[in-house]
Amino acid sequence: MSALVIIPTYNERENIEAIIQAVFTLPDHFHILIVDDGSPDGTGQIVKNLQQKYPDSLHLLERTAKNGLGKAYIAGFYWGLDRNYNYLIEMDADFSHNPSDLPRLLSECRDKGADVAIGSRYVKGGKVENWPWERHFYSRGGSVYTRIVTLMPVADPTAGFVCWRRKVLETINLEKIRFVGYAFQIEMKFAAWELNFNIHEVPITFKDRVLGVSKMSLKIVQEGILGVMQMRWRGFFYNYGHDTPK
Repeated sequence: MSALVIIPTYNERENIEAIIQAVFTLPDHFHILIVDDGSPDGTGQIVKNLQQKYPDSLHLLERTAKNGLGKAYIAGFYWGLDRNYNYLIEMDADFSHNPSDLPRLLSECRDKGADVAIGSRYVKGGKVENWPWERHFYSRGGSVYTRIVTLMPVADPTAGFVCWRRKVLETINLEKIRFVGYAFQIEMKFAAWELNFNIHEVPITFKDRVLGVSKMSLKIVQEGILGVMQMRWRGFFYNYGHDTPK
């Protein structure tokens, strides 16, 4: 078993060392890949310094520009697949995803038959803390809207705390994933569902970041709203596998 935690970063110097240390204190032996989009605050250099302490399990993929969460994750997926990791996990750097939940997500795929395990805010036992009402509104509303339009049976389709079996990421043609912001998380789950993979949701508590600045914007929300309609329309004509026709 080998599991890679992929953490995209842009200006996360306040959080990056703590999140790395938290993952490495877990009983499961996770490796970490930081995908840094040229953070001007020195996030990448902090990771390089920590690589001296964790030379075999902490990795850094540096990109020269900030061009979207989705592209950062896809770059991380390719990196992990090329190095034969069996499980690849998406996680934020800001502790909105609790590292202590990583073993439960991994176990859901490794031991309980899931191809995709989602850390979910909106199944029984899941919750959100420290969010303003407008974030609740956008997130809850977006989840309901997505389920209605796509018919995808996922309570938290915008969740960004996800464990993937490698076979899912090998089967999805990642070049067909078009969205880079809010809609990226939805499109990846929609692709897995369209390709008949088993998706499980694991309840988590999502906490709003304490340090650093949120990357959420109105443009990202708008991409999600329009993107869901585009996904559903394209889904009538082709799937997300490597063979385009339905």
